[in-house]
Amino acid sequence: MKKQFILLFALFIAVSAVNISFAQSDLKKKDLKAIKSAKKQAKKMKKDGWAVAPGSLPMEKALERSWSMLLATNEQGNKKFIDADGNAVAESKSAADLQALELAKLNIAGQLETQVAALIEASVANQQLSREEAASVTKVVAGSKNMIKNTIGNIDPVYKVYRDVGSKNVEVQLKIFYNYDQAMNGAKKVLRNKLEEETNIIHEKLDNILDLK
Repeated sequence: MKKQFILLFALFIAVSAVNISFAQSDLKKKDLKAIKSAKKQAKKMKKDGWAVAPGSLPMEKALERSWSMLLATNEQGNKKFIDADGNAVAESKSAADLQALELAKLNIAGQLETQVAALIEASVANQQLSREEAASVTKVVAGSKNMIKNTIGNIDPVYKVYRDVGSKNVEVQLKIFYNYDQAMNGAKKVLRNKLEEETNIIHEKLDNILDLK
């Protein structure tokens, strides 16, 4: 009995070691891909006249971080972060920053709106909602982009670069990331509250169709 226990324990340790080895190998591959992709992108962007603000993280390092987040996955193998780009031209860096960030947030809100709409469609297909209920829900979801954007809050761009446009204007390009699960939960909750106000669908049913625990 004791020998069997020792063998089982040794087998468990061996399997765990193999899993850790595979995980480390996968992580190393992603790190190498991020570094390689960042260098290639930085070279092209510099050639196109882009530069980071003085005192900021070097472009290669900022892009490397961006690529690492793009490649990051959760335990289920799905993307860990939702991402969006923002681009704007203005007479000052601060004005361009604000416009580009708002556009990026709207982009993320649009992606979340699409994901939630897909949940609604699945609920209709599974007959969890009647056609009348589905029509009411779809109407609310279709106009939810700005409402969802307001749940995102403050986000610092992972990278932000500038270049002069003409003699007076400056162009900014930035990229933001947001934890996918956190973003989806925030979007679902604000939509549930809005749906409670504007439809007669019961609370438990809304939680079910929006997959809220």
